[in-house]
Amino acid sequence: MKCLVAVLICMALAEGVRVPLHKHKSMRQALRDKGIVLPRQDPGLKYHPDELISASMYINNYADTTYYGAISVGTPPQSFQVLFDTGSANLWVDSVYCNTQACNTHKKFNPQQSSTFTARRQSFYLPYGAGSLNGVFGYDNVNVGGIEITNQEIGLSTNEPGENFVVAPFDGILGLSYPSISAGGQTPVMDNMIAKNLLNADIFAFYLSRNEQQGSVLSFGEVDNSLFQGQIYWTPVASETYWEIGVEGFQINGQETGWCSQGCQSVVDTGTSTLTAPQQYLGSIMQAIGAQQNQYGEYTVDCSQINNMPTFSFVISGVSFPLPPSAYITQQNQNGYQSCSVGITPTYLPSSNGQPMWIFGDVFLREYYSVYDRTNNRLGFASAV
Repeated sequence: MKCLVAVLICMALAEGVRVPLHKHKSMRQALRDKGIVLPRQDPGLKYHPDELISASMYINNYADTTYYGAISVGTPPQSFQVLFDTGSANLWVDSVYCNTQACNTHKKFNPQQSSTFTARRQSFYLPYGAGSLNGVFGYDNVNVGGIEITNQEIGLSTNEPGENFVVAPFDGILGLSYPSISAGGQTPVMDNMIAKNLLNADIFAFYLSRNEQQGSVLSFGEVDNSLFQGQIYWTPVASETYWEIGVEGFQINGQETGWCSQGCQSVVDTGTSTLTAPQQYLGSIMQAIGAQQNQYGEYTVDCSQINNMPTFSFVISGVSFPLPPSAYITQQNQNGYQSCSVGITPTYLPSSNGQPMWIFGDVFLREYYSVYDRTNNRLGFASAV
């Protein structure tokens, strides 16, 4: 803006316009007399010359099980598809240091082709619900949705055993949980955005599309009012580790089960495709649905009975969040044969305080727009459009 003002003054002087410097006429007024109107700017921007920004990016929906999108790493940028995961904290990508089958089927980061890469030479190990990897840390520039994060710590895979990541549609994972669970003490991407004061607000939000359709959205620094209806209901984070919240009740067709009368916990996890229930309650849930277990251990139902199946509701901070059967039943057509499976699986692990633990994976998050507020350490849900 300073350069623009200088150019405009020179233009005015060249055309014989007198630009008085005394108090009776400002530079802005003198230019206005010439028909040149300067836009008004916030004087406070000089204290923060880099504008605070927000960004929304479309992310991909793979089979209603995986939500991932493009980021870039390095200079010049190398592009990768990453799973955006609120259930972990680390950022890593496949790299040229890895030659397992899982790595060789994906794009690999080559640090030698980036002029801004710095090696850290610390190794790490990351276990996930499905799959694990070893790697080493380094630093480089990372771009997420147009937001440039300089000197971001990033994991480079060196070994990805087994076949879990072989068929994955992504080249890495970008964790969005709290730094306290980050392997190797790596600073998460969101924490670097916060530390560098890059965002309008220290929040991010997910809209997950249904029925394998595209149109899923991840927003940083803002909420997108067009993606939900009604109000956002907030609940506090119970533990600054995962995005873990308290659950006060679980209802089947409006009838309270009492399972959470002493309290339950739930981890809100975009990286888990199902709704995960405490193992001790799974049998009762499947009985209420009328599901049978097949030879692969999956629970299936008669597709013609979906409309007769119960609605499950979670009570969170006094608000009921229903899940109709259309949310937790997956219908598939194979060779003209229609099959219906239940998107609810068990977990054997207790929560951090020993209470029964649920995991609100994609089955829940397709129904509810979710907002993750790091400033106030709270989670918000609103009915997704």
